[in-house]
Parts: sequence; structure tokens; C-alpha cells
Amino acid sequence: MENIDNEIEKKSIDPRLDNAGWANVLVQALPYFRHWVGKVVVVKYGGNAMLNEDLKHDVMEDIVLLNTIGIHVVLVHGGGPEINHMLDRVGKESKFINGLRYTDAETMEIVQMVLTGKLNKDIVGILLQQGGKAVGLSGVDSGLLRAKKISKDGTDLGFVGEVTEVHPEIIQSLLAQNFIPVVSTVALGEDGDDARYNINADTAAAKIAIALKAEKFIQLTNVPGVLKDVNDPSSLIQRIHIQDVDSLIKDGIIAGGMIPKIECCMLARNGGVPRTHIIDGRVPHSLLIEMFSDRGIGTMIY
Repeated sequence: MENIDNEIEKKSIDPRLDNAGWANVLVQALPYFRHWVGKVVVVKYGGNAMLNEDLKHDVMEDIVLLNTIGIHVVLVHGGGPEINHMLDRVGKESKFINGLRYTDAETMEIVQMVLTGKLNKDIVGILLQQGGKAVGLSGVDSGLLRAKKISKDGTDLGFVGEVTEVHPEIIQSLLAQNFIPVVSTVALGEDGDDARYNINADTAAAKIAIALKAEKFIQLTNVPGVLKDVNDPSSLIQRIHIQDVDSLIKDGIIAGGMIPKIECCMLARNGGVPRTHIIDGRVPHSLLIEMFSDRGIGTMIY
């Protein structure tokens, strides 16, 4: 008990909330606790929340809390900036074609080393330090993800693939034992193809959410969500009906890098995931705000 008290004292408590205020926060959160216990939530983790050490620990703390109360969290991560850093260290130029990383055999080795080695195990280590039970996986493990080679407008991208099959049994087994699966997005080729493929983490996370029949799919990003005015954070659109997406793209409100993120939300929603969200990973404990309050955070595609 003393250790728990010491941990609580380390947290910064908002002095503006008295005991009644704190009790009210917990009471308001209780219906959300009841709703989410036993449900699967897939979180795609990237952006500044992955680069900033303080934010990284906040995210992991949130995930451990969710797991502790009985919510089954699957964490899927990318790692583009870290891959770029490693390529720079070995003197290899990062090459992109229409926004996709050209991945030759040497680059694929580095991608696999960074994603499935360093980053994946770093994340697992932090979750363990926070008191969670976590296991690192890649799409190769137990044949979790299968992919086929793709090209962009007829241009060869090397070992870049798109997910064609998800075999979620290994994740389901870990969730049944109350582990937090941490998935890096390197995939095996389809039957007869023993290559490894670099795949888009957002799309992979959406397809994993579909295969697990997840209740919620959340993308942690480095923007507030979909904005009517990209220069005005207060212009956040909190809810977008899936039927309105095309018109928002046509009007230029959904543009640039937000388009593929919205497309992943639509993919998950059309695949049977009831709730899909894009939230700001730069906001401390944004996952808890989204999960346990009526305020929510970011943009929901419904």
C-alpha cells in the first residue's frame, strides 16, 4: 500500500479540484468503464506522441490503465522518422515515390531491424515499466499479416506491400491472457512468396481491427483531427458521417495527409468496426479523454 501511495504522490494533482470534484469525474467515467470492459480497442500509434518521450510515457500509461480495468488494447505502431534516422546513420538516402518509401532489399533489412527490433522492444519495455503485461509481435509472427507487392502508378516501389490477409489468432490468444500485443507492421509475402514487406501502419491497423471485430479503432496523430481551417485548431470537426467524406474531400477540407487517415477510418468502419477516431497524440492522456468522457477528442467517423 505504501508503494501505491508513493506512486500517487508523484502524480501532479490539479489543486482546483476538491474531493467532490474528483468524485464527480470518476462517477461520470463509470458508465464508460462498464461499456468498454471486455471490448477490443485497436490503437495505431505514431506521430509526435511517438517521438516525444513525455508523451510516449503518457500513452503507455493510458494503455496500461485500459488493460488493467479489462479493456483489450492492441497497439499497432509505425516508425518512419526512426527509419529515416537509421538510414542517415548508415549513409543511405531515404527515397520516396508519391509519398511512399522506396524499399530496396537493404532498406527492407533496416526497416525490419528498426520496427521489429528497436522500436517494438522499446515500447514493450515502457509498458512493462508501467506495470503492464506486453508482448511484442511483427506481422511475420505466426503469419499474422500477409501482403502482396504493390506499385504506384506503374512505378516499382521495391519491397512495399499491401495487406491481403490477417490471421489474428496469435493476438486473440494474447488478449485472452490479458497481454497487450504490440504489433510492428512488417508482413510476410503471400503463399509461395517468402519476402518481407514494408506496409502502411495505418492500413494494417485498420485491417487488424476488422479481423479482431474491434469495438473501436483510434489513430493517434500529430494534428487535432479534421479542421475546417487548417490554421485554426478551434475549427475541429468532431463528427463526420461516412457519407459526407467525399464532399469534404472535394471541398478541400479533408486534404493532404489527412486523406489516407480518413480512408483507413472508412475501411475499418465499412469492415464492421462501430467507432473510428483520429485524435491528437500531442495532448497528454488523449486516449483516456476519448475513452472515458463525453467531451471526446479529435474527429470521429461514424
